[in-house]
Amino acid sequence: MKRPHGVVVASKNRDKIAEVEAVLAALDPPIVVLPGHEWADIDETEDSLAGNALLKARAVCAATGHAAVADDTGLEVDALDGGPGVHTARYAGDAASYDDNIDKLLEAMDGASERGARFRSVIALVTPSSAEVVVEGVLEGFITKGRRGERGFGYDAVFEVAGVGDSAQFKGRTLAEIGADDKNRISHRAVALRILADHLS
Repeated sequence: MKRPHGVVVASKNRDKIAEVEAVLAALDPPIVVLPGHEWADIDETEDSLAGNALLKARAVCAATGHAAVADDTGLEVDALDGGPGVHTARYAGDAASYDDNIDKLLEAMDGASERGARFRSVIALVTPSSAEVVVEGVLEGFITKGRRGERGFGYDAVFEVAGVGDSAQFKGRTLAEIGADDKNRISHRAVALRILADHLS
């Protein structure tokens, strides 16, 4: 697939868009995010992260006429048999806030001794020529017993980095205790975007 000069991020979550844009801007050469496009809401009806990522990327590519990048990210908790997984963003309900989701997770994990978990991001790129690429990034960690840190979004305040590979220097810190620049080097989403860039190269 030919490397696109610019992409539309198939999301209306401003936190996610900012994170994707920061990682793409740091690539060599960078991939430009094309702002200002609108599209109808997309129901994430697939039962897998890859299915939802492709669903969103295809819809936004068709709506805007530009290459579209979409991600679907799941938090997989060992004590919850891999849940909430594909339901991560809506764990506490369709209108749930970040705090609502964290509260439900901590309640579900109350008393659990096994706290291993991972963030898994699947990213799909779809171009107007119908070319498609799907890649995946993973960050291993643990679910804390309470919130730590003021940065980030989503479940960052309760996800402690395991410190495997490139994230070794951040072992024991939650993603909310890590600065944005560092998070954008080690996160599941950043890993997937770099794999995508390598594929396009």
